[in-house]
Amino acid sequence: MLSLLPDFGGLKLRALEGLPAAQAVAGLDAVVVLLPIDGQPDRRLPDAARWRTLHAQASPRPGDVRCTVLASGCTATLGYCRPDASTFQLLTVAGQMLRQTLALSPQAQRIAVLAPGTAAHRGRGLEALLAATGAHAFSLPSAKAGKPGAKTPKHLERVEVYGGSGLDLRRSGAVADAGNLARHLTALPPNVLDARAYRRALATLARRHGLTLRWYGEAALKKLGAGAFLAVSRGNASRDAGIAHLSYRPRGRRAGPPDVALVGKGILFDTGGTNLKPHRSMLDMHTDMAGSAVALSSLIALARLKAPVAADAWLAITENAIGPKAYRPQEVVRAANGTTIQVIHSDAEGRMVLADTLTLAARTEPGLIVDYATLTGACVYALTERMSGVFTNRESYVPALVAAGQDSGERVWHFPLYEDFDSDIESSNADVAQCAVEGKGDHILAARFLKRFVPDATPWVHLDLSSATRRGGLAHVPSEITGFGVRYTLSLLLDQELPKK
Repeated sequence: MLSLLPDFGGLKLRALEGLPAAQAVAGLDAVVVLLPIDGQPDRRLPDAARWRTLHAQASPRPGDVRCTVLASGCTATLGYCRPDASTFQLLTVAGQMLRQTLALSPQAQRIAVLAPGTAAHRGRGLEALLAATGAHAFSLPSAKAGKPGAKTPKHLERVEVYGGSGLDLRRSGAVADAGNLARHLTALPPNVLDARAYRRALATLARRHGLTLRWYGEAALKKLGAGAFLAVSRGNASRDAGIAHLSYRPRGRRAGPPDVALVGKGILFDTGGTNLKPHRSMLDMHTDMAGSAVALSSLIALARLKAPVAADAWLAITENAIGPKAYRPQEVVRAANGTTIQVIHSDAEGRMVLADTLTLAARTEPGLIVDYATLTGACVYALTERMSGVFTNRESYVPALVAAGQDSGERVWHFPLYEDFDSDIESSNADVAQCAVEGKGDHILAARFLKRFVPDATPWVHLDLSSATRRGGLAHVPSEITGFGVRYTLSLLLDQELPKK
């Protein structure tokens, strides 16, 4: 049976100076070199003639990747980028380099990565190569039976990082592992990752990483008045749904409100409910819990890094099932903050479960709330799956939100949140309509809806994860399930300076 949690222990990373010697190369399976298009392989590399021949095949263009085999049997890979390449572009070419390297050396266990050039290029290039190596070393869960006599695929185990003494390898490893955890959870079939299993996985992760965990089951949520969440969970066959609250506190920070609350949509399977999805739209709806996986994995990365950020994660975990008790259009339900909601479409369940989860998270008075959700098809239509949409109730945060996307390579586009959009979700018999009857601008209307459940005094960021899945992968990630949001979150919380309240 598939494992709830990945059994991959992560890559062993070692920083080295200079260039690999001939003896070192003989013990490697591959050497991967990322060059600016105006650069060339160092003449001091072992088997330098083959490197020069590879480089001289044609004038390099950004994105070119070339491979050969050195005399030692080691695969040699050259990749090229513009000197001013963005992080996304660097990650993309690094991903292509790892893909081609592993196609030639599928059993590779030990590789070296280099990024000759300026100090800036070297640092950014090596970081991109490490991110790509971490993503390609990891295998998503699979229940395939191996062919008799077939070799068991080996994981990449060790990366020698030449010129990497100035890099934070600990952070590189933690972020890569967190992204892989998000991908693993999101890929699990819905009969494996149901609400009960998710709760078990959370308990294991909490023990492993020193987190506290509190589970709000349906009985507790009823006492809290969480009618929006319970309307969605009502159609489930079993009473296992709930909201998980996990907390990480740095040493010396046991009391007081968190600096940040990470809120994730965890719809484990989305049938659409009474407004049933058609086959193609429902097929991959086990991935509708990607937001919760990103929030959880980001929290774990912060804990592993012992980051000086007091952080909580709030995960809304349920299915959106069809059945005789499933909620219906034109029902009126009351959320935990007292807001009454007129149900318009049962497939707009994500904003329903987030409404109550945001309310509970806001009661802890965090310094910032960030929520993650595969919320709307409208955001995919607006951006494709290459970028995700970002909204905020603090206009002054926009430069930092965009910068976090540029710096992490997980790009975002800022959408408006103007009050006049509220006229599209006015209700004649409740405080607000769940959504509009028509789908135009639904990503903006969904954000306006969610804003009602965050106090104005609390800074809030909403990520509509249109990039959670993309056929063929995205940037350095080779799988359709991308884990988008983890790199972004760590950049936002650790690298950007958000304005004070």
